[in-house]
Amino acid sequence: MPVPVSGSTVTPRHACGLAAGTRGGGCRDVSTPAPPVSRARFALGALGLALVLAAAAAPVEARTVYRCVREGTVSLATAPEPGSKCEAREIDDTAVQTPNLWGSMGVFSGTLYEREQDGRLVYSTRNLPGSRVYLRFTAVTPPGEPAHEGLGQVGAPQLQPFAAEFRAAAKATGVEDAWLRAVAHAESAFDADALSSKGAQGVMQLMPDVVADYGVEDPFNAKQSIRAGARHLRALLRRYGDDRTLALAAYNAGIGTVQRYGGVPPYAETQAYIAKVQALHARYREAMGIRVERPAQ
Repeated sequence: MPVPVSGSTVTPRHACGLAAGTRGGGCRDVSTPAPPVSRARFALGALGLALVLAAAAAPVEARTVYRCVREGTVSLATAPEPGSKCEAREIDDTAVQTPNLWGSMGVFSGTLYEREQDGRLVYSTRNLPGSRVYLRFTAVTPPGEPAHEGLGQVGAPQLQPFAAEFRAAAKATGVEDAWLRAVAHAESAFDADALSSKGAQGVMQLMPDVVADYGVEDPFNAKQSIRAGARHLRALLRRYGDDRTLALAAYNAGIGTVQRYGGVPPYAETQAYIAKVQALHARYREAMGIRVERPAQ
């Protein structure tokens, strides 16, 4: 059952109590109702600890959560993190909903870790030396990046829509025709008039900054959209050494986001989008008579 965490909804994927033999026992099925949480423990719910602390035997008397920033990444902790710039946030344990301490990061998945610091147990969403996995979660915060899952669904390949435009764009840019079509399928289902809630436009769902970068006069013109989308994908492939996964992550969530996370960001939208394009790519390759790539044995 989702629980409100830091102004967001957090859905635990797995939770354990303290290690067997210590206070709180071993693992607990998170689908069963948790024991009542004291007011002091509820304060730590802003960090995503409500389910974990509910299983702990010892009382916790902390109502301060630290928002820690290091090299552009944010974590929440019950104590200041070494090497991070941390700001203490006091949590009102009588509040109906705890404040959003994350910021605008969209939907993302993370891990809560436990470790010993200065002779006591502390918790953090950053994996620091000596940390043990304690809880995995998915958080929903206000959208901050142009990440989106795409308007299209995985289905049968569609080879007829804008076939000439895709062939021309693939030839001009060197981007594989089947991959380009898979991206368009996932992005808009080939709807030239598509407009997403994030502001992405046209067949290739170009964001306004991409429209400006590539001099697109009409983002709802299929030919212009496909050509600009192919050019943008080519630039991303060059940037990431032909790594299609990173190129898709940047196409979906932005270059800055990929740089900030050092790879594919932990956004549910982006991860679902990449999986969708990869599935469609295999189908388009097969439909176009291209040998489907398989893992080496």
